[in-house]
Amino acid sequence: MIVEMTEEFYKYNSDDDLWNEPEEFYNGNKDFTTLIAWQKCRDVKLFFYNKILPLLPSEERYNLDYQIRKASVSLTANIAEGYGRFHFQEGIQYYRISRASLYELKDHLFSCFDLNFIDIELKNEGEYLIEEAKKTLNGYINFVKSKVK
Repeated sequence: MIVEMTEEFYKYNSDDDLWNEPEEFYNGNKDFTTLIAWQKCRDVKLFFYNKILPLLPSEERYNLDYQIRKASVSLTANIAEGYGRFHFQEGIQYYRISRASLYELKDHLFSCFDLNFIDIELKNEGEYLIEEAKKTLNGYINFVKSKVK
């Protein structure tokens, strides 16, 4: 059976709670993209994709390039997945994975600099973005931890 995904399909039906998020977790004006931590991690991801990856030599395509891509995407994806969890403690684990990806990217940034793929200005710009994202994400983790009872 194929169900057509119409507006009527998504309309709230009080008799069927399976299709709706619990009201205490739902705010139609907010989702993970409104989190400042997610926005700052997105900035880091875009920095690496737009400014670092194009400078890597082709021989790094399946090494450093691949690792940077995985860690960059992990930043925002884990925040999104954690946000989608209905238990605060479960979400925290995903936010911590995102934080670990920030540390991994910082190491990759230093590798790029040490191997002369990028200059000091790009290294400094990347470090700044990573530190800002890390501080904001740590603050968000602490906020969510305060909600765990």
